[in-house]
Amino acid sequence: MLLLIIAGCFTKSAAQFNDSIQHYINYATTGVVNRTNESQSFLISNALRFQIKKKRIALNNSNSFIYGEQQQRITNRDLSLNLDFIVQTTLPHFYYWGLINYDKSYSLKINNRIQTGIGVAYSIFDKPAIFVNISDGILYENSNLIITDSTNNAYETFRNSLRLRFRIIIKEMVTLNSTSYFQNSLSDGNDYIIQSVNNLSIKLKKWLSFTTAVTYNKVQRTHRENLLLTFGLTAEKYF
Repeated sequence: MLLLIIAGCFTKSAAQFNDSIQHYINYATTGVVNRTNESQSFLISNALRFQIKKKRIALNNSNSFIYGEQQQRITNRDLSLNLDFIVQTTLPHFYYWGLINYDKSYSLKINNRIQTGIGVAYSIFDKPAIFVNISDGILYENSNLIITDSTNNAYETFRNSLRLRFRIIIKEMVTLNSTSYFQNSLSDGNDYIIQSVNNLSIKLKKWLSFTTAVTYNKVQRTHRENLLLTFGLTAEKYF
């Protein structure tokens, strides 16, 4: 497991960003394996996140790859690459954001999807133990989707992107993270994307946590959705 190979890099860590800590790296590997006399299936998810923060600006990079099989047939081969930045404003709890995303998903019938956009966000609560944030903005999307086995759909659209994000930490041992998106096309009310990523982590060591994750995706244009429940380990380090 890749987590065991890189674990030595995470043996020293701090609890959060402070005046001297400007970088953060997080690696999570989760999965489910099911095998009986009659059937077998598995799903493996790997995610790597990196953040650079300096004064009022932060740059975030997050990447994930999910692979799954059932009865030796592929069910998931999903790649997501994301780069975003935030710029704090002079108003308390407000900031600007911008992003560029690339997605390719076997399960959601996405050949290629690129999104770029900008927007604003407001943190309703911004404390070490509880963080609640809502954001909204406009995305430009260029996609190539699989509508049927013989038909692809290449198109462009602008979307409104509404996001709700929260984090709750209990006694520095248990962390609940949730990020949910609703992205509707501005030109077609029947064209929308829903995504919700939720995970619960229990700290085993200062740098290592046991994590269970629930992820839901829906792409209305392809009439595809998936629900993934996985568990595994997360390693993190501030430096």
